Amino acid sequence: MATQEPTLKRKLQDDEEPRKKQKKQKKQKKVREDEGDLDVEAGLNRAFERMDGQLVADHIAQKTRRFGTDLSPVELSDLYISANAIRDSTLWEKPRNLENLPDFLEKFAEEGEKLDASAKKNGAPHTLIVAGAGLRAADLVRAVRKFQKKGSTVGKLFAKHFKVEEQISFLQKSRTGIAVGTPQRLMDLIENGALSLEKLKRVVVDASHIDQKKRGILDMRETMLPLAKLLSTAALKERYTETEKHIDLIFY
Repeated sequence: MATQEPTLKRKLQDDEEPRKKQKKQKKQKKVREDEGDLDVEAGLNRAFERMDGQLVADHIAQKTRRFGTDLSPVELSDLYISANAIRDSTLWEKPRNLENLPDFLEKFAEEGEKLDASAKKNGAPHTLIVAGAGLRAADLVRAVRKFQKKGSTVGKLFAKHFKVEEQISFLQKSRTGIAVGTPQRLMDLIENGALSLEKLKRVVVDASHIDQKKRGILDMRETMLPLAKLLSTAALKERYTETEKHIDLIFY
Protein backbone atom coordinates (compact mmCIF):
# COMPACT_ATOMS: atom_id res chain seq x y z
CA MET A 1 0.00 0.00 0.00
CA ALA A 2 2.86 2.37 0.90
CA THR A 3 4.44 1.65 -2.50
CA GLN A 4 1.23 2.47 -4.38
CA GLU A 5 0.82 5.96 -2.89
CA PRO A 6 4.14 7.42 -4.21
CA THR A 7 3.46 5.75 -7.56
CA LEU A 8 0.00 7.36 -7.77
CA LYS A 9 1.47 10.72 -6.75
CA ARG A 10 4.12 10.46 -9.48
CA LYS A 11 1.41 9.58 -12.03
CA LEU A 12 -0.65 12.62 -11.08
CA GLN A 13 2.46 14.83 -11.37
CA ASP A 14 3.28 13.30 -14.77
CA ASP A 15 -0.28 13.99 -15.96
CA GLU A 16 -0.11 17.57 -14.69
CA GLU A 17 3.15 18.47 -16.44
CA PRO A 18 1.79 18.41 -20.04
CA ARG A 19 -1.18 20.54 -18.96
CA LYS A 20 1.12 23.11 -17.35
CA LYS A 21 3.34 23.13 -20.42
CA GLN A 22 0.35 23.54 -22.74
CA LYS A 23 -1.01 26.40 -20.61
CA LYS A 24 2.40 28.12 -20.64
CA GLN A 25 2.72 27.73 -24.42
CA LYS A 26 -0.79 29.17 -24.91
CA LYS A 27 0.10 32.16 -22.73
CA GLN A 28 3.37 32.72 -24.59
CA LYS A 29 1.53 32.50 -27.92
CA LYS A 30 -0.96 35.13 -26.75
CA VAL A 31 1.89 37.42 -25.68
CA ARG A 32 3.56 36.98 -29.08
CA GLU A 33 0.28 37.78 -30.86
CA ASP A 34 -0.24 40.87 -28.72
CA GLU A 35 3.33 42.02 -29.33
CA GLY A 36 2.83 41.47 -33.06
CA ASP A 37 -0.01 44.00 -33.03
CA LEU A 38 2.25 46.73 -31.64
CA ASP A 39 3.80 48.64 -34.53
CA VAL A 40 6.15 51.03 -32.73
CA GLU A 41 7.48 52.55 -35.96
CA ALA A 42 3.97 53.53 -37.04
CA GLY A 43 2.94 54.28 -33.44
CA LEU A 44 -0.07 51.96 -33.68
CA ASN A 45 -1.66 49.09 -31.81
CA ARG A 46 -3.26 47.29 -34.75
CA ALA A 47 -5.41 45.04 -32.53
CA PHE A 48 -8.17 47.67 -32.60
CA GLU A 49 -8.49 47.21 -36.36
CA ARG A 50 -10.23 43.86 -35.78
CA MET A 51 -12.01 44.52 -32.47
CA ASP A 52 -15.79 44.62 -32.71
CA GLY A 53 -17.96 46.11 -29.97
CA GLN A 54 -17.84 43.01 -27.78
CA LEU A 55 -14.05 42.70 -27.96
CA VAL A 56 -13.58 46.40 -27.20
CA ALA A 57 -16.01 46.19 -24.26
CA ASP A 58 -14.16 43.14 -22.89
CA HIS A 59 -10.81 44.90 -23.35
CA ILE A 60 -12.01 48.00 -21.48
CA ALA A 61 -13.48 45.89 -18.68
CA GLN A 62 -10.21 43.98 -18.29
CA LYS A 63 -8.15 47.19 -18.19
CA THR A 64 -10.56 48.81 -15.73
CA ARG A 65 -10.28 45.83 -13.36
CA ARG A 66 -6.51 45.85 -13.70
CA PHE A 67 -6.07 49.52 -12.84
CA GLY A 68 -9.08 49.90 -10.54
CA THR A 69 -7.88 47.61 -7.75
CA ASP A 70 -8.82 50.22 -5.14
CA LEU A 71 -12.39 50.49 -6.46
CA SER A 72 -15.31 48.61 -4.96
CA PRO A 73 -17.33 46.12 -7.06
CA VAL A 74 -20.13 48.69 -7.29
CA GLU A 75 -17.73 51.41 -8.49
CA LEU A 76 -16.27 49.02 -11.09
CA SER A 77 -19.73 48.08 -12.35
CA ASP A 78 -20.56 51.79 -12.73
CA LEU A 79 -17.63 52.08 -15.15
CA TYR A 80 -18.80 49.17 -17.31
CA ILE A 81 -19.52 49.95 -20.98
CA SER A 82 -21.69 47.39 -22.75
CA ALA A 83 -20.84 45.98 -26.18
CA ASN A 84 -23.99 47.40 -27.78
CA ALA A 85 -22.88 50.89 -26.70
CA ILE A 86 -19.83 50.69 -28.98
CA ARG A 87 -20.06 51.24 -32.72
CA ASP A 88 -18.32 48.57 -34.79
CA SER A 89 -15.58 50.11 -36.95
CA THR A 90 -13.87 46.91 -38.16
CA LEU A 91 -14.90 47.64 -41.77
CA TRP A 92 -12.34 50.47 -41.79
CA GLU A 93 -9.28 48.98 -43.48
CA LYS A 94 -6.77 51.85 -43.51
CA PRO A 95 -4.18 52.37 -40.74
CA ARG A 96 -5.65 54.30 -37.81
CA ASN A 97 -3.10 57.10 -37.95
CA LEU A 98 -3.28 60.91 -38.02
CA GLU A 99 -3.30 61.07 -41.80
CA ASN A 100 -6.41 58.90 -42.12
CA LEU A 101 -8.39 60.39 -39.22
CA PRO A 102 -10.36 62.92 -41.33
CA ASP A 103 -11.49 60.20 -43.74
CA PHE A 104 -12.41 57.97 -40.80
CA LEU A 105 -14.57 60.71 -39.28
CA GLU A 106 -16.32 61.28 -42.60
CA LYS A 107 -16.87 57.53 -43.03
CA PHE A 108 -18.70 57.29 -39.69
CA ALA A 109 -20.55 60.60 -39.93
CA GLU A 110 -24.27 60.69 -40.64
CA GLU A 111 -25.32 60.76 -44.28
CA GLY A 112 -25.10 64.32 -45.57
CA GLU A 113 -23.51 65.61 -42.34
CA LYS A 114 -20.93 68.38 -42.69
CA LEU A 115 -18.20 67.98 -40.13
CA ASP A 116 -17.03 71.57 -40.58
CA ALA A 117 -20.40 72.82 -39.38
CA SER A 118 -21.22 73.72 -35.80
CA ALA A 119 -24.31 74.32 -33.72
CA LYS A 120 -25.54 77.86 -33.18
CA LYS A 121 -25.04 77.30 -29.48
CA ASN A 122 -21.55 78.09 -28.21
CA GLY A 123 -19.47 75.29 -26.71
CA ALA A 124 -21.64 72.49 -28.11
CA PRO A 125 -19.56 70.28 -30.43
CA HIS A 126 -20.96 67.43 -32.52
CA THR A 127 -17.73 65.40 -32.14
CA LEU A 128 -15.39 64.82 -29.19
CA ILE A 129 -12.00 63.22 -29.86
CA VAL A 130 -10.36 61.85 -26.71
CA ALA A 131 -6.56 61.59 -26.51
CA GLY A 132 -4.27 60.22 -23.82
CA ALA A 133 -2.00 63.26 -23.48
CA GLY A 134 -1.73 66.91 -24.39
CA LEU A 135 0.99 66.50 -27.02
CA ARG A 136 -1.01 63.82 -28.80
CA ALA A 137 -4.14 65.96 -28.56
CA ALA A 138 -2.28 68.81 -30.26
CA ASP A 139 -1.34 66.44 -33.11
CA LEU A 140 -4.99 65.41 -33.44
CA VAL A 141 -6.09 69.05 -33.60
CA ARG A 142 -3.75 69.61 -36.53
CA ALA A 143 -4.99 66.41 -38.20
CA VAL A 144 -8.63 67.59 -38.22
CA ARG A 145 -7.95 71.23 -39.05
CA LYS A 146 -9.56 70.73 -42.48
CA PHE A 147 -12.90 70.78 -40.60
CA GLN A 148 -12.22 74.22 -39.12
CA LYS A 149 -13.66 77.33 -40.69
CA LYS A 150 -14.97 80.72 -39.64
CA GLY A 151 -17.69 80.13 -37.11
CA SER A 152 -16.62 76.54 -36.42
CA THR A 153 -13.37 76.23 -34.48
CA VAL A 154 -11.66 72.99 -33.50
CA GLY A 155 -11.65 73.11 -29.70
CA LYS A 156 -8.43 72.46 -27.76
CA LEU A 157 -9.66 70.98 -24.50
CA PHE A 158 -6.52 69.54 -22.97
CA ALA A 159 -4.21 70.60 -20.17
CA LYS A 160 -0.99 71.14 -22.15
CA HIS A 161 -0.35 74.94 -22.24
CA PHE A 162 -4.04 75.72 -21.56
CA LYS A 163 -5.64 76.69 -18.25
CA VAL A 164 -9.15 75.46 -17.57
CA GLU A 165 -10.31 79.08 -17.14
CA GLU A 166 -9.16 79.85 -20.71
CA GLN A 167 -11.07 76.88 -22.05
CA ILE A 168 -14.23 77.84 -20.15
CA SER A 169 -13.98 81.30 -21.72
CA PHE A 170 -13.41 79.78 -25.18
CA LEU A 171 -16.45 77.51 -24.90
CA GLN A 172 -18.66 80.31 -23.64
CA LYS A 173 -17.71 82.61 -26.53
CA SER A 174 -17.06 80.22 -29.46
CA ARG A 175 -18.91 77.82 -31.71
CA THR A 176 -17.05 74.55 -32.13
CA GLY A 177 -17.90 71.51 -34.26
CA ILE A 178 -15.06 69.21 -33.26
CA ALA A 179 -13.29 69.36 -29.91
CA VAL A 180 -10.17 67.42 -28.94
CA GLY A 181 -9.34 66.80 -25.30
CA THR A 182 -7.91 64.60 -22.57
CA PRO A 183 -10.26 62.62 -20.31
CA GLN A 184 -9.88 64.52 -17.04
CA ARG A 185 -10.06 67.97 -18.63
CA LEU A 186 -13.15 66.99 -20.64
CA MET A 187 -14.81 65.73 -17.45
CA ASP A 188 -13.98 68.97 -15.65
CA LEU A 189 -15.49 71.05 -18.45
CA ILE A 190 -18.62 68.87 -18.60
CA GLU A 191 -19.10 69.04 -14.84
CA ASN A 192 -18.77 72.83 -14.66
CA GLY A 193 -21.22 73.23 -17.54
CA ALA A 194 -18.86 74.94 -19.97
CA LEU A 195 -18.83 71.99 -22.40
CA SER A 196 -22.34 71.24 -23.61
CA LEU A 197 -23.25 67.71 -24.73
CA GLU A 198 -26.60 68.84 -26.13
CA LYS A 199 -25.55 68.59 -29.80
CA LEU A 200 -23.02 65.79 -29.40
CA LYS A 201 -23.25 62.95 -31.96
CA ARG A 202 -20.08 60.97 -31.38
CA VAL A 203 -17.16 60.33 -29.05
CA VAL A 204 -14.04 59.06 -30.82
CA VAL A 205 -11.34 57.52 -28.63
CA ASP A 206 -7.78 57.69 -29.98
CA ALA A 207 -7.23 54.08 -28.93
CA SER A 208 -4.76 52.76 -31.54
CA HIS A 209 -1.99 55.28 -30.90
CA ILE A 210 0.96 54.00 -28.84
CA ASP A 211 4.15 55.70 -27.67
CA GLN A 212 7.73 54.44 -27.88
CA LYS A 213 7.10 52.32 -24.77
CA LYS A 214 4.19 50.61 -26.58
CA ARG A 215 1.57 52.24 -24.36
CA GLY A 216 -1.76 53.66 -25.47
CA ILE A 217 -4.55 55.50 -23.68
CA LEU A 218 -5.93 52.20 -22.33
CA ASP A 219 -2.55 50.93 -21.11
CA MET A 220 -1.77 53.41 -18.33
CA ARG A 221 -3.63 53.89 -15.06
CA GLU A 222 -3.38 57.69 -15.24
CA THR A 223 -5.23 57.76 -18.57
CA MET A 224 -7.34 54.58 -18.49
CA LEU A 225 -9.31 55.30 -15.31
CA PRO A 226 -10.16 58.92 -16.23
CA LEU A 227 -11.20 57.65 -19.68
CA ALA A 228 -13.45 54.97 -18.14
CA LYS A 229 -15.02 57.58 -15.86
CA LEU A 230 -15.55 59.99 -18.77
CA LEU A 231 -17.17 57.37 -21.03
CA SER A 232 -19.44 56.18 -18.22
CA THR A 233 -20.60 59.68 -17.30
CA ALA A 234 -24.40 59.45 -17.10
CA ALA A 235 -24.93 62.28 -19.60
CA LEU A 236 -23.02 60.23 -22.20
CA LYS A 237 -23.69 56.63 -21.19
CA GLU A 238 -27.46 56.85 -21.30
CA ARG A 239 -27.33 58.11 -24.89
CA TYR A 240 -25.10 55.39 -26.40
CA THR A 241 -28.10 53.11 -26.83
CA GLU A 242 -30.87 55.69 -27.24
CA THR A 243 -32.51 56.37 -30.61
CA GLU A 244 -33.17 60.04 -29.93
CA LYS A 245 -30.09 62.17 -29.30
CA HIS A 246 -27.97 59.05 -29.88
CA ILE A 247 -24.21 59.27 -29.35
CA ASP A 248 -21.83 56.97 -31.23
CA LEU A 249 -18.91 55.64 -29.17
CA ILE A 250 -16.12 54.78 -31.60
CA PHE A 251 -12.59 53.51 -30.97
CA TYR A 252 -10.10 54.68 -33.61
